[in-house]
Amino acid sequence: MSTFAKRERLLLADLLETAGPDAETLCTGWRTRDLAAHVVVRERRPDAAGGTLIKQLVPRLEKVMAEYTAKPYEELIQLIRTGPPRFSPFQLKQVDEAANIVEFYVHTEDVRRAQRDWSPRELDPVFQDALWSRLERAARLMGRGVPTGLVLRRPDGQTVVAHRGTPVVTVTGEPSELLMFAYGRQNAAKVQLDGDADAIEQLHESKQLGI
Repeated sequence: MSTFAKRERLLLADLLETAGPDAETLCTGWRTRDLAAHVVVRERRPDAAGGTLIKQLVPRLEKVMAEYTAKPYEELIQLIRTGPPRFSPFQLKQVDEAANIVEFYVHTEDVRRAQRDWSPRELDPVFQDALWSRLERAARLMGRGVPTGLVLRRPDGQTVVAHRGTPVVTVTGEPSELLMFAYGRQNAAKVQLDGDADAIEQLHESKQLGI
């Protein structure tokens, strides 16, 4: 079993530590302190983390996020590095890989790509395939609200339909870049968009991409 999630976890922790608590991220309204708190709450406070998807839990999530954001930044970084509590499902390697590869990859890039001097990472083909596998499963969920048809395509021609409709925009790039695009980081994704010019503009500016 590969350990891509563990690798991305440690990389994210290192980047957050280097950037400091007040650096910009690609997450609108969040500095690095907020992003670090989000990662910790997601793993350690399931009673609140559901607020990212369940409207009724939003007040609980906001309260717990405020509590963790107020913690010392160094403590948050250490909690990310050490991972979830002993009896958390995330301790199981299979669960960690399934739930966290994309989470940690995207948030790592949220920190990296918010910096002016960032450059694309060289990712090995096995990792790209792992990202593509997860993108295939989640594409329709992430593209469900976009105003155009949306097809995601790898350079080798593999495709997945994220949203059925017309006109169709085809977004081509490596899986890592397609993930950034599909998660709403359009301006930071190294991809090529093909299709009707107006549809491309609508998609590029859409706030409906992502979960």
